[in-house]
Amino acid sequence: MASHESFVEFIVDQISDAGRVRYLKMFGEYAIYCNDKVVALICDDQLYVKSTDGGKAYIGKVTEAPPYPGAKLSFLIKDEIENSEWLTELIRITASELPKPKLKLPKKVKSKK
Repeated sequence: MASHESFVEFIVDQISDAGRVRYLKMFGEYAIYCNDKVVALICDDQLYVKSTDGGKAYIGKVTEAPPYPGAKLSFLIKDEIENSEWLTELIRITASELPKPKLKLPKKVKSKK
């Protein structure tokens, strides 16, 4: 089941103070970016925040689950999605611990002979 864009917009609104927040639709689901880093995924209208040591310390007792089959475990956030301050801080912590995205170089165009 694909996620609803209204749910995604609600989450993005909740964490808007965390930094430059945006989302991108991917395969019927959504990636959430903070300061150009993918910090979370929304799959089946559930929020999965990337796993970090700081995030784990902040949350305390975490629930981990894969956002889709074969994916790495992420923090499944259910009870706190309406707590904007708490969720914003989790996203800030997560973004600060994730590496900067690698620069993508343009692909070489093969010439026809």
